[in-house]
Amino acid sequence: MLKEMPLRAGDSSGPWKSISTTKCVPRVRAPAYFPRMVKAQRVAIVTGASQGIGAGLVAGYRRLGFGVVATSRSITPSNDEQVLAIPGDIRDRATARKVVAATKERFGRVDTLVNNAGIFVTKPFIEYTQEDFELVTGTNVTGLFHITQAVLAELLSQRSGHIVNITAALVDQPLASVPAGLAAVTKGGLNALTKSLAIEVAKRGVRVNAVAPGAVKTPMHAPDTHDFLAKIHPLGRMGAVQDIVDAVLYLESASFVTGEILHVDGGATAGVG
Repeated sequence: MLKEMPLRAGDSSGPWKSISTTKCVPRVRAPAYFPRMVKAQRVAIVTGASQGIGAGLVAGYRRLGFGVVATSRSITPSNDEQVLAIPGDIRDRATARKVVAATKERFGRVDTLVNNAGIFVTKPFIEYTQEDFELVTGTNVTGLFHITQAVLAELLSQRSGHIVNITAALVDQPLASVPAGLAAVTKGGLNALTKSLAIEVAKRGVRVNAVAPGAVKTPMHAPDTHDFLAKIHPLGRMGAVQDIVDAVLYLESASFVTGEILHVDGGATAGVG
């Protein structure tokens, strides 16, 4: 009788399990054995996860079977035991440490970070206040810096993983009708970081990509702005949360893609419709 085979050297796919089949010849029991890969559940951390795109990403990763750690300042506990909700201000380095520690305690690993938390303030550049600057840079840059450093250390130690940054299409296709200088400063820098970091860690098993949305129908945009925002896209509509989720999940599965900034903006970056 064959026994369960030990894990082979260099084989990360897991142990070989013995499975007994039903009879294949009348009156003769013929046990058969075949390898079955046992994989650990993959785990994603999603920031800004309480509503809008972030909430959609949590649901999307759960549909893929991931365990998910969802964090934001206003996050509430989930009824799904595979979703761990951690409240905290992403601008605080302690939040990053808390999120990563809780992820490892609950799930034992982390495979993906989606830097979704972000703030968008549109106004003429000379009208931005110091408070605007600190709020936007604190979330879009400082918070992302803290959580990315903490997660990346884990990904590099296991020599595998994926980081996805949510940026903004307006960075590459500015509009006079939507002045967004602080988005250019912060999300533009994030585009550059995506490419730089992708090259830095590529040979160490980690991929880094970005999704650059156009205007998406979320609580961030008041309903009375929807008609105007729809018209700035050549396709003539605002994006839906699922459009962005689909793009992120494509990148999750695209193992030969890194350093990519995927525009999901109704054609806005291509030109004016």
